Amino acid sequence: MPRTVRAAVQRVWSHSAVRYLLVGGFCFLVDVGILWLAHEALGIPLAVATPLSFLASFAVTYTLQRIVAFASDAKVVPSVARYTALVIFNTLATTGIVWTVDHLGGGWLVGKVIAVVATTVWNFFAYRHWVFAAPRPRSSDV
Repeated sequence: MPRTVRAAVQRVWSHSAVRYLLVGGFCFLVDVGILWLAHEALGIPLAVATPLSFLASFAVTYTLQRIVAFASDAKVVPSVARYTALVIFNTLATTGIVWTVDHLGGGWLVGKVIAVVATTVWNFFAYRHWVFAAPRPRSSDV
């Protein structure tokens, strides 16, 4: 790979937002794939299949966002607790959005895309400044 291309790729990859979106895109495919399998192939009701697929992608999303997107060195237990709280909120929001859009005639996939757009925006800031935030030094550490 030419040096200028390598430098450009490294510059783009150095931004956590780029890594966040790429990891999130992959996790979205995992989530939608599970939702399709559960609802369309297995016939599980949408109100059950949506949170099921969302929660099934929990470990994949947390791990990849922690390691790849944010390269976090925050302690695992507190960050998992914060991530879990955010997942609970996101699960309720996603289920409500998907169900509402589907019942308004937009279809579950459109609802899922709308939910992903909304959660993607607020999750970036929540991950960066809350879930995976570097520990603040205590006044005794300074």
